[in-house]
Amino acid sequence: MSLPTPPSLLLVDDEAELRELLAEYFGRQGFAVRAAADAAQARALLAEQRPELALLDLNMPGENGLSLARWLREAHPQVAILMLTTASDAVDRVVGLELGADDYVAKPFDLRELLARVRAVLRRTQGGAAAEPAAAATSIRPSLPPGRRIAFGLCALDLDERKLWDGGGQEIAITAAEYDLLALFARNPNRPLNRDQIMEQAHNRGWDVFDRSIDLRIMRLRRKVERNPDKPEVLKTIRNVGYVFVSA
Repeated sequence: MSLPTPPSLLLVDDEAELRELLAEYFGRQGFAVRAAADAAQARALLAEQRPELALLDLNMPGENGLSLARWLREAHPQVAILMLTTASDAVDRVVGLELGADDYVAKPFDLRELLARVRAVLRRTQGGAAAEPAAAATSIRPSLPPGRRIAFGLCALDLDERKLWDGGGQEIAITAAEYDLLALFARNPNRPLNRDQIMEQAHNRGWDVFDRSIDLRIMRLRRKVERNPDKPEVLKTIRNVGYVFVSA
């Protein structure tokens, strides 16, 4: 009987002590960890083997984490991205999420929280049972029948494969967080959802009133599913409420 393959993690941080600490900690937690001191080393390691998740420090000398995240999202869209930031990096955190990062953790952090965030992102990316958001107390419908493709404008979301396809049958790259958001809308067609519901059901982390990540992800998704993203017909804004998926 073969043993399960450990989840693979690429750690990129210029602080040697923190890099060694995280590599040892995640190794003890059953991860296959490779570490890089900068973006150049990270690119070399990615050329050898693609990890399931990249843990990127935002502030690094030379090429920073934002630039590396942008390249990683374009070159390896299936790799999940979790950013390490500082408390003063609010603007950069938003930019990182807009570039396609799946989540972020602010320094200083608790190792157990970081581990929980990494595992949560991997569950969503790998499509395990735990990836489906739990039902909220707001009577949002908890699930959809398996084996269905849900039309989003000219595109279709495959709930089994966790993939988005265009009208010509070509896959459109989406992040795990973007899939979670589309799946939430798919479970609730033509039903306005406010930001509290969206954050609880499709974001899996705490937030505050200055967090624009939901709006940025809606904007990115509109670019992928709308005929005209500036005049959305599929993912519409409901003023003073939130958003609604208009199903055909």
